[in-house]
Amino acid sequence: MFTGIIEEVGHVTAIVDKGGTRRLIVSATEIVKQLKRGDSIAVSGVCLTAVEITPQSFSADLAEETWNRTSFSRISPVTPVNLELPTRADGRFDGHIVQGHVDGTGTFVSLDRIQQSDDYWLRIEIPPELARYVISKGSLSIEGISLTIARIDGTQVTAAIIPHTLEMTNLKSFKPGDPMNLEVDMIAKYVERMLHGSSASSSITLERLVSQGF
Repeated sequence: MFTGIIEEVGHVTAIVDKGGTRRLIVSATEIVKQLKRGDSIAVSGVCLTAVEITPQSFSADLAEETWNRTSFSRISPVTPVNLELPTRADGRFDGHIVQGHVDGTGTFVSLDRIQQSDDYWLRIEIPPELARYVISKGSLSIEGISLTIARIDGTQVTAAIIPHTLEMTNLKSFKPGDPMNLEVDMIAKYVERMLHGSSASSSITLERLVSQGF
């Protein structure tokens, strides 16, 4: 489990085609000191397994499904990626519950400075099938970053980005039209699953549960 608090920004050094799978090699300085072979690591919100580790890098294999379902299709050598190690059982819990299981990709729209402020507005277009899980002031993992949604306009969502988040993540590297990894709040998905099992006469809805502070 992760929390969406980025620990380091690494850089892709190579993508090696291994015939049906791809091996991703990422350079990093601090996070590799804590990695062991077989450990999980979130790379821009995708939970991967470290298969090779050196003092300056780690490698992870990507299945075709992972390549097709995530924003990894945009990466190339030198692309910055957000890195986070799993949360320790005795550690502080920041952010929100993130599994590293990407639900789909959104489309980067813009990252604009807010007038008379040091903060920025991040705007992305999300798939219609994920929009029902996103609420104003709710949590959304974008490229592995735990963010709070400030506004929703149809399928376009806006989040406020503070200077620290901009500096410590890969958000500055995106261009309009680029895909971004999304993982919605898993609690919302469990609630929906439970509601599907309720009787047809039930008047309970996901929106009602949210409004009641579920």
